[in-house]
Amino acid sequence: MTAERAEAARWFHALRDRIVAAFEALEDRAGGTAPAGRFEVTPTARAGDGGGGIMSVMRGGRVFEKVGVNWSEVHGTLAPRAQAAMAARGVPGMAEDPRFWASGISLVAHMQNPHAPAVHMNTRMFWTPGAWWFGGGSDLNPCLEYAEDTRHFHDTLRAACLPHGSDYYDRFKAWADEYFFIPHRGRARGVGGIFYDDLNTADWQADFAFTRAVGEAFLPAFLPLAERRMETPFDAADRDVQLIHRGLYAEYNLVYDRGTKFGLETGHNADAVLMSLPPLAKWV
Repeated sequence: MTAERAEAARWFHALRDRIVAAFEALEDRAGGTAPAGRFEVTPTARAGDGGGGIMSVMRGGRVFEKVGVNWSEVHGTLAPRAQAAMAARGVPGMAEDPRFWASGISLVAHMQNPHAPAVHMNTRMFWTPGAWWFGGGSDLNPCLEYAEDTRHFHDTLRAACLPHGSDYYDRFKAWADEYFFIPHRGRARGVGGIFYDDLNTADWQADFAFTRAVGEAFLPAFLPLAERRMETPFDAADRDVQLIHRGLYAEYNLVYDRGTKFGLETGHNADAVLMSLPPLAKWV
């Protein structure tokens, strides 16, 4: 699958470029006297000769308080604990051969304005000598919820899913509701979206087309919400609600998130792996 892996990695990289450009353009359109935010781009590397990627982080912009849009293409041999976890998930051949390759894009945005929702998106391809699969999704994390924003986000994802499987949206929405739940808080971290993993229908082109659709739906799903809310007046009480909600996000990513665990266990750049954490948060 050398050619397919290269094609997927190129597409994830191109998606990263489009999103970075769109976010910087949004910064330019926003009002205010502060300078428009720009991404700081840093190459990343996996420990040893295991590939790497690009960490792109914007801090202190007009719209985004912190946003990361990372791309990676990594390969090597899984550490024993990661190998055991993959084998326990039923990955064919993983118990005997721990080699892997993975590429994808990962995005988390924390906003300046509490009325503008935080958001997460990722898409990825994973390969081992015995299997390949796609995974990803997107979910909205407002601290101050607007029903019309939630409806727009979900409607956009539903439309992206429909051409690829009549049950995809319902299945992957239910998976997101389960996956992005915080058991020790007894609540979801946001208003959901879609999530899928281990997608292999035996038709690589079809599964890749769906994964592209998920990635391409992100900007139409999220940008109108950010633009609608980025200049809404807010007060100290709104900011307090935002910081407390960010605490939930941090708890989830540090305790439960599968991607965080995988990135740290496979020796990828820790700053890139933990890019998802908010710049400020609060616990009561």
